[in-house]
Amino acid sequence: MAKLIGYARVSTRQQSTDRQEADLLAAGVRRDDLYTDHGVSGARASRPQFDRAIEAIETGDTLVITTLDRLGRSTQNMLAFADELRARGAGLRVLNLGGGDVDTSTPMGSMLFTVMAALAQMEHQIKRERIVDSISKRRIAGKDLGGRRQRVTDSQIRNALHLVQSGQPTAQVARDLGMSRATFYRRSRALTD
Repeated sequence: MAKLIGYARVSTRQQSTDRQEADLLAAGVRRDDLYTDHGVSGARASRPQFDRAIEAIETGDTLVITTLDRLGRSTQNMLAFADELRARGAGLRVLNLGGGDVDTSTPMGSMLFTVMAALAQMEHQIKRERIVDSISKRRIAGKDLGGRRQRVTDSQIRNALHLVQSGQPTAQVARDLGMSRATFYRRSRALTD
């Protein structure tokens, strides 16, 4: 008997698959046939629950996903995967593709899937170009790029020690350096030892 196998994925542990799961269940996927990866990038070749979902697929079954980007990042990989499913006698159904369901077991669905996979890859590449361009412009303008703060140098610790010795409150000096008082004490001891 043909089954619907559902797959949901989020890239970070802070994200939720609730909406994807609700859509998959509403599409007829049974909870027992729903596989979910948390904190797994679509760029990774191995995704534990995705691999389990693929193992569960038998001839006549259909893999159901909510959006195309749940499968992966490149058009080539997505098309190869759709061909692999087709060769196994299984189908692929994308719920939110172009405003409606797309089923790759039909010629029209297969064609639409190919076009949408290419568009999804293009969208990913355009987004990446924008991010790289934004970082480049911020770097040229001398603006903060975010990320981990630069390390406080030994010279800065020595200067801060002079401030403390001249009567400045240790907590304030440490705060100005962007560290806790305990870290300031530890770094100061390391310099004087």
